[in-house]
Amino acid sequence: MLENLITSETRLRLLIKFFVSQANSGYLNGLANEMGASTNKIRKELNHLQEAGYLKKIKVDNKVEYKADTKHPLFEVLRKVVMKHLGLEDIVDTVLERMGNVEQIVLVGDYANGQDSGKIEIFLIGNDLNMDYISQLELKIEKLIKRKVSFYLASKFSSDQKHITLFNNKAK
Repeated sequence: MLENLITSETRLRLLIKFFVSQANSGYLNGLANEMGASTNKIRKELNHLQEAGYLKKIKVDNKVEYKADTKHPLFEVLRKVVMKHLGLEDIVDTVLERMGNVEQIVLVGDYANGQDSGKIEIFLIGNDLNMDYISQLELKIEKLIKRKVSFYLASKFSSDQKHITLFNNKAK
């Protein structure tokens, strides 16, 4: 969907990296290694995104770190577009509709780090979740979003690994 609008694969991957979570950041060399692209290609796209105001440059010692500019008027719109592109909105809607008493939906793994690896890992936290439906759900969602999806069921979530809370009913 989004790849038809944004024809630069590198730019799309950078948008995913920085807009799937506002906490994600990166340095030029680290981003080049992570994405398997040349530093020139990454630098060019970072400069375009920074000049447009979507990213901000932060000097840290003698390095430059890039982060999403959360004050940009289109930050939330871009975040929603990236979430829709990855299929995360569809996952939340489908899970809430059919899984039972879901308290939290938590994204972990590559996508929590902003890496579009093709495998989405989700923790479903709650009591009395519909266990029979979970395997069917994975297949349905994979067809819908064209990415591999793995669900992990738990009664509570506490993790030191990076994660993004996609839904939280506990806070209400």
